[in-house]
Amino acid sequence: MSQPTQRWLRFLLAGPGAIVVALVVMAGMALWLPGGAAGIDNLVLPLVLVPLIWAALFFHACLDRKLARVAIVAGGLLLVHGALIAHKFLDHETAGQEIRR
Repeated sequence: MSQPTQRWLRFLLAGPGAIVVALVVMAGMALWLPGGAAGIDNLVLPLVLVPLIWAALFFHACLDRKLARVAIVAGGLLLVHGALIAHKFLDHETAGQEIRR
């Protein structure tokens, strides 16, 4: 891969890619974190951790020599948490249809 292509790919993974993955991870974290005593810890903790998640993804994209590893880590996080969110929405729709019948 040529140097300008690697530079643009690194820019996309560190910039918009890190933001999108951090937001999807935040939304997915609310589904697997426990609720806590007040029942809202699973909502507050992801909001607080979003800057740290973004920073970790950003610095990983900037400092790792292998762009394939950066893409695999970011894509894996996006895929797992995106699947959690999709499962929650699909499960919610089927439960709502069963109640209406």
